[in-house]
Amino acid sequence: MSGVLEILKYPDPRLAEKSQRVEIFDADLHRFLDDMATSMYAANGIGLAAPQVNRLWRLFIIDIRNQDDRYNRILEFINPVLSNGRGSIDFEEACLSVPGISEFVKRKAEIRVEYQDRFGNPQLMDADGLLAVAVQHENDHLDGHLFIERVSPLKRRLLKRKLEKTLLL
Repeated sequence: MSGVLEILKYPDPRLAEKSQRVEIFDADLHRFLDDMATSMYAANGIGLAAPQVNRLWRLFIIDIRNQDDRYNRILEFINPVLSNGRGSIDFEEACLSVPGISEFVKRKAEIRVEYQDRFGNPQLMDADGLLAVAVQHENDHLDGHLFIERVSPLKRRLLKRKLEKTLLL
């Protein structure tokens, strides 16, 4: 049975930590991936990275079935490596760790992702549009970065003020 994990919220310092490679692909990992999915759905998200639920593993999940019919299942990315970024797209992003905030962020429009599945098998995927944005957003979490760090310094200051007011309420 899967459980709902607590999602860390900004400004929790654990969100700024760098994640480590996953080396063991076992039942514990599978259970954790399932718990992450349960947690993501409970929070109405489309993506969730392990550091957001206080596990410093290089993995994240994405489910954009409702937005893009090319994908008919939840996608699990373990030890992802992004490459071949091309083009540019401005996309309004939000984050389960930064509730109540959304902002346009410039990302690569197309990327290639090499990763492992839950069994440790190597995989390769070319992504564009929403999936490319979501992969880059979630991958940033693995390196301890939030999407609000990718906006202009002025917007970042305004967003941080808004977040601080929200935290005081």
